[in-house]
Amino acid sequence: MYREASEYATQLGKKYSVADYLVWGGFPAAIEQSDIENKKRYLSDLNDTIIYNDLENRYKIRKTDVFEKMVDYLLVSNARLFSAQSISDYFKGQNVKISTPTVIKYLGYLKEAYVIHTLPQFSVKTRTKMSYYMKLYDEDVSLNSIRCSGSRFDLTHNMENVVLNELLFMGYEVAVYNNNGREVDFRAEKAGKIYLVQVAYSVAEDKAYEREFSAFAGIDNSMKKILITNDEIDFSTSTVSHYRLSDFFTMDEL
Repeated sequence: MYREASEYATQLGKKYSVADYLVWGGFPAAIEQSDIENKKRYLSDLNDTIIYNDLENRYKIRKTDVFEKMVDYLLVSNARLFSAQSISDYFKGQNVKISTPTVIKYLGYLKEAYVIHTLPQFSVKTRTKMSYYMKLYDEDVSLNSIRCSGSRFDLTHNMENVVLNELLFMGYEVAVYNNNGREVDFRAEKAGKIYLVQVAYSVAEDKAYEREFSAFAGIDNSMKKILITNDEIDFSTSTVSHYRLSDFFTMDEL
């Protein structure tokens, strides 16, 4: 979590900003590294050891090239909706053969090893969780960043990813909320209280503002509606509470 990463950096005499966390995540040894190249080298070695070598040996994966391609695709595509079938179809289009049952098996390996986390969708119509399509998240966003070229890091999806990690750490049961075809990033429930949480890097531009707030359209006020962004300006309305990401990181409860 960000507070732990920041506190550890302080102990080392370093400053670890929110932007640092969105790119490099929270592995303590990565925080210890003196520069970006050392961080990348450490994280790449960790990736090769834990995700590739350990899992391939533990589960005796024979088609290691296919497994590694799927892992790379998933980890760089965090905070997006998938199904096992859609993953299989994607690779079919890349002339890589991987069956839906094999995708399901590989996803299980990654979840068991705490490499990824999956969220079901919660349907407003049926009031139940739907498991066919799910959202995939990296357990640490650095697993996305080391797969990006140059400095074009995916801050938008990484931000959604770290918000999920914080919600889970706070003890919320989380699902994606399907609001009659509009997606709200998270439905967070704890102790009988339900919150709907939308995450955006910024809503300073009119299109982004309209897109993010429209996700809450038609939802009554029985559930608290929250928008989390990296903006410094307070965009709260009469029905939606806006939290700055830096403030959210200091919270123990929503």
